[in-house]
Amino acid sequence: MTGTVRFTFEGEEIRAPEGRSLAAALTEAGHRAFRHTDAGRARGIFCGMGVCQDCLVTIDGAPNRRACMTQAADGMAVTRQAARPPLSAPAGTTPRAERLEPEILIIGGGAAGLNAGIAAREAGAEVLLIDERKVAGGQYFKQAAGGATPLDAQQADGADLVARAQAAGVEMLAGAEVWGAFDGPQVLASAPGRSLAIRPRALIVATGAYERPLMIPGWTLPGVMTVGAAQTLWRSYQVPAGRRVAIFGNGPLNPQVALELAEGGAEIALLAEAAPAGWTRPGAGFAMARHDPRLTAKGAGMLLSLKRRGVPLAWNTLPLEITETDNGLSVRYRTGGTERQVTVDAVCMNFGFQPQNEILRLLGARMGFDARFAQLRPERSDVMETTVPGVFAVGDCCGLGGAPAAAVEGRIAGRAAAGGESPTTADQAELAHHRAFQDALWTLYAADLPQLEEATPETLVCRCEEVARATLDAALESGAEDIGAVKRATRIGMGRCQGRYCGPALAGYLARAQGRPLEDLSYFAPRVPIKPVDIATIVAAEPLFRDAADDG
Repeated sequence: MTGTVRFTFEGEEIRAPEGRSLAAALTEAGHRAFRHTDAGRARGIFCGMGVCQDCLVTIDGAPNRRACMTQAADGMAVTRQAARPPLSAPAGTTPRAERLEPEILIIGGGAAGLNAGIAAREAGAEVLLIDERKVAGGQYFKQAAGGATPLDAQQADGADLVARAQAAGVEMLAGAEVWGAFDGPQVLASAPGRSLAIRPRALIVATGAYERPLMIPGWTLPGVMTVGAAQTLWRSYQVPAGRRVAIFGNGPLNPQVALELAEGGAEIALLAEAAPAGWTRPGAGFAMARHDPRLTAKGAGMLLSLKRRGVPLAWNTLPLEITETDNGLSVRYRTGGTERQVTVDAVCMNFGFQPQNEILRLLGARMGFDARFAQLRPERSDVMETTVPGVFAVGDCCGLGGAPAAAVEGRIAGRAAAGGESPTTADQAELAHHRAFQDALWTLYAADLPQLEEATPETLVCRCEEVARATLDAALESGAEDIGAVKRATRIGMGRCQGRYCGPALAGYLARAQGRPLEDLSYFAPRVPIKPVDIATIVAAEPLFRDAADDG
């Protein structure tokens, strides 16, 4: 980072290094609350990746700007967003309409998308890769903003992967958000100053996954965020989520982030894992070591480093309630049958992941339900093609599989999309190896996680529309039976995140109550726009989409 920007927040001048997001700059300055809801509640950064839509601020009079996805700039006047800002837009904001027809379009710039792009270019295809982030790399390879020196080997590997994609000739469009998809395939996206209608010969969806929180009282408070959001603040911007942090969740991401924050100077007051202690499942540990001794040793080393730093690690532990106090956020939690309390600046949660598969579902890809991870997963061929011809899906948008497996899937899909080449024996063997490791890993971390049925009546089920469990139950008692009827009766799923958090929880709740299996139709039906988009962008795209439909 080469310089400093100055902007105001609620009239207070704030300075930040160039390239820093508004969310990171405001967090470093001690601000947690970015907007207010209809009920007058404060909200701040939660997902850190543009999914939850909770960190909205108003910039120079323009509302609905996501602080986590917007870079701080000189002269910005930033204010907390009101619950219902005026429906107006500054002059001169009409986007330029463009129609693009690349041979291959890749959506997502993480491990899967970048590897797919490199493989497709090596096979001779023209490739356009679009990504919401300003810098490619995805969640696993989170890159440092402003070209800062990589923190570690993982970040350096990501920088190398991005460089290899650029060198291979992959055209990359940053800051582009997909809001629609139709048969063809045809994709509608917005980018700064542009409204895009994209019709590729083949489409590779590599949109990754987002984190699954635990719905407990207080999970929407400012200062409560996903573990991934805290990791982005630190790895991308060198900003700790707080001086004193508690991490609750299930899986290997949590100790990794706890160690990163501890090494960065934060005090980890508690690292709480929902699963029983790993040593109680030696078979899974041995299986992990057999399939990938390096990664197994890395994981064991992280736990040892945390112990040496004095970080308290509690197994078989779940948070029960989060409340605001004069000293910060107080978390009541249960560990081994005993209730305890911890007070911190920031509470981070990760209880698994949900695939970002809205684009695949819009296009009609056939999905199956994975009961082990409670996820919808697309059916795919051995070359990663979905049931929709010409549409491929790779990486964690197909279900949690890890970055190494995502990279192999990307290479397979990239070559297939470019010329129909079948996966090599080496590809198949490597993919089987990574999947076997993941299977053993999640056997080690298997946990009995609370379901929505266990939430208290006052717990918010839908954070966008502020709908509590009690309101949901009242709708069910009044005769609402399917997920659409519940949505109409309660507004659950009608908010800005489009049901990404409440939808899977509600689908499972209804299925268990009615004794039926979960399937694609159990979930909210995806509809365009799948993410909030301004009307000017839609109006600009409409004639392009109509022309493309006529040509088809």
